[in-house]
Amino acid sequence: MIGLLNRFLDRLEEWLIAALMAAATLVIFASIIHRESLRVDWLWEYTRLLNFSWAQELCVYLFIWMAKFGAAYGVRTGIHIGVDVLVDNVGPRAQRALVALALSLGAFFTAVIAVIGLRWVLFIHGTGQVSPDLEWPMWIVYLCVPLGSSLMCYRFLQVLIGYLRDGRLPRHDLAHSEAP
Repeated sequence: MIGLLNRFLDRLEEWLIAALMAAATLVIFASIIHRESLRVDWLWEYTRLLNFSWAQELCVYLFIWMAKFGAAYGVRTGIHIGVDVLVDNVGPRAQRALVALALSLGAFFTAVIAVIGLRWVLFIHGTGQVSPDLEWPMWIVYLCVPLGSSLMCYRFLQVLIGYLRDGRLPRHDLAHSEAP
């Protein structure tokens, strides 16, 4: 059952990151084409009624959501930033304790952020605030904080359990890339 949940979360995480990045890229591309169409008379006739004043705001939100879920992906795959100078210069027993402590602290921190983020989302929901250009409810925009932090906490716990069980951490090999 846990394996099925992990596979589902893996695919959801990857799909979300790719979809958010693609959407931001398309919005930016369309906005630039619209702006540059000012210089081409015949093209401006077709695009002048379009309004892209919301594009920058949407891209900011898309990149924030992408970053929150990308951080969880980074923990799962071993590409998240880590400073291991101390860990590399101690004995195996101390190394195991330091890695377990770091993963535990990562899980604790992201759990705290998830709880605080959820409280913030509930507060913002009560205020009825909307975003300036898109006029979306701001609680939806901020929902990435508790969702992304919860997933990141889960990923820290997943890596911690795997590490305690078999002593291995996920490692991202820069020289290796999977074929599609």
